[in-house]
Amino acid sequence: MALKSGTPSNHEIRPNGRESFGLSPADVRTLRALKTPARIQRFVDELTYQYAHTAWSPQRVLRERKGHCLEGALLAAAALRVNGYPPLIMDLEAVHDDDHVLAVYRERGLWGSIAKSNFAGLRFRAPVYRTIRELALSYFEQYFNLRGERSLRNYSLPVNLARLDGRHWMTAEEDAWCVVDALIAARHYPLIPDKVARALPRVDRRSFQAGMHGWVKH
Repeated sequence: MALKSGTPSNHEIRPNGRESFGLSPADVRTLRALKTPARIQRFVDELTYQYAHTAWSPQRVLRERKGHCLEGALLAAAALRVNGYPPLIMDLEAVHDDDHVLAVYRERGLWGSIAKSNFAGLRFRAPVYRTIRELALSYFEQYFNLRGERSLRNYSLPVNLARLDGRHWMTAEEDAWCVVDALIAARHYPLIPDKVARALPRVDRRSFQAGMHGWVKH
């Protein structure tokens, strides 16, 4: 069941935004300067996209200035946190394609998201979505594989990374696989019925070319 606007939730409770969470003073200053989700997205966009089987902490991403979608989402969640939002991420699950991880936030009861992607349509969402399902569904048309197949199928509810503070997800030098485990364990919900999924047409050429903007072969 997707979360509904107006429902009391710790997703809307903001800490004071003054804690360092183990980050260095320089890293805290960097993240605190990203005062809005839109600024966080611009910073995440500027990171070099890396193709690697890693799960770097925000601290390491800040040092290396590169990362993939999971690492971009973790950095965004850390930036949201030091600016007073809860550190929430969610998983978009696909078939014949890679999954995608978003950092999500809530303003005035509505959901938005921040994401690192080399596909143009899979990045920022302004906070205009009443439920997490609506937010996930907004990625459907732009979420396709290299064969032009619409591949998004399931979404998870937000995972609050504060519960992984004991695993030092924000500052660890080793890969933060605990975050991946938490996303895998999170309950997922289908976006569309199987019968509908089997009958989906492929993306038209113009939409395919537009969505591939930013993609680099590796």
